[in-house]
Amino acid sequence: MKQHDFTEGNLIKQLMLFSAPIMLTNLLQVSYQFIDSLWVGNLIGSRALGAVSVASVVLFTVLSFIIGLNNATLTILSQQKGKNNIDGLKSYLNAFVVILTILAVCLGIIGFVFAEFILMLLQTPLAMLPEAAAFLKINFLGILFLFGYNFIATVLRALGDSKTPLRFVIIAVVLNIILAPIFISGFTWGVEGAAIATVLSQGLAFVYGMIVSIKKGLISFVMPSLPKKEEVLLIMKLGIPSGLQMTVIAAGSTAIMSVVNSFGEDAVSGFGAAQRLDSLILLPAMALGTAVNSMAGQNMGAHRFERVHKISWYAVIYNFCIMITIALLLVFFAEFGVRLFLQEEAAVQFGTDYLKIIAFFYPFLGINFILNGTVRAAGAMYAVLILNIISFWVLRYPMTYLFSSMIGENGIALGMGVSFFISSFFAVLYYRYGKWKTKKLFA
Repeated sequence: MKQHDFTEGNLIKQLMLFSAPIMLTNLLQVSYQFIDSLWVGNLIGSRALGAVSVASVVLFTVLSFIIGLNNATLTILSQQKGKNNIDGLKSYLNAFVVILTILAVCLGIIGFVFAEFILMLLQTPLAMLPEAAAFLKINFLGILFLFGYNFIATVLRALGDSKTPLRFVIIAVVLNIILAPIFISGFTWGVEGAAIATVLSQGLAFVYGMIVSIKKGLISFVMPSLPKKEEVLLIMKLGIPSGLQMTVIAAGSTAIMSVVNSFGEDAVSGFGAAQRLDSLILLPAMALGTAVNSMAGQNMGAHRFERVHKISWYAVIYNFCIMITIALLLVFFAEFGVRLFLQEEAAVQFGTDYLKIIAFFYPFLGINFILNGTVRAAGAMYAVLILNIISFWVLRYPMTYLFSSMIGENGIALGMGVSFFISSFFAVLYYRYGKWKTKKLFA
């Protein structure tokens, strides 16, 4: 597959061609839990779906931390690519492999041991707790696979290749589609079967990704060795705040889940179904943020800042076109989408109302993804961390709690939507006036 140099050429064409496979890859990746939810909701019932939804919030927190660490990978390797520093690419790649492997093993052990405790902190309804814990533990056992194939995809994107990772994920999704109903219903493993199908599919995708990348020379892997001190320090300097950025986002989502839980099982189940659709709807904006991070990083490495600014604003315009179109469709098809997962009327009503209220706030959340992607490409990770803390803990969670206390269930969506709108202004202000432009990662 071709690896693109974003320091030359037509930016609009590059943005569209590079971001499209990322959107599709992310869509397929999210479909793991989407497919699990379809099978669980229809084959087992709404309570099992609620259990999977609560456990998925925890898994999203973990995945967000992985994405945060991979953002540091994307920033460092894309700048090295822009500098055309082959030795630097190999050296930092080795450092990331060693560090991420250690983190994956530690996180898997901790998550497995404390699964029930974490779910109890989320005020998980007692009837859902056993199934949620079982689902969570199995996923923590396979977390190394989740780390692995996400990392390979990130490295390839930093080098300008967004098409090859798509192949890895297609294999995993096809396997999950086949295995999930067999394990859930055929073997009568229930929720545990859904988790096993997901982990097994991710594991095979990771192995396939490793074989293809090494055999075809797509990535310059070397035998792992102890990384240099300066490499570890830079990775920690970027990786820790970057991981915390995404963890802050996920923890904010977890706090919002606790608000939803307070409204009972119908709200939890309806919100779970709505969140499955929500995770699909936001994929274009998230993919644009990833594409901008890689494209801007290469141009920063080559000191082409005039192209960096064009990339950012082209992506913002592209985001608005896509997200407004999705919002219009969602107004008409929200109930149909929720009913793919549920049939209980109270839960369907909650999910439908939530999606219709929040639909037209999505474009503003896209601004955060894109402009933060540019700032992240410069290595200004602490600035993005602060922006995310403001977005979730100063705005989103308090507004969700306040609006739901005032007007009931519909206040959850309204409070979240208003916070999207306000936080986008903070992102624009920092992009315009912040000091990220003067950031230098390498001597």
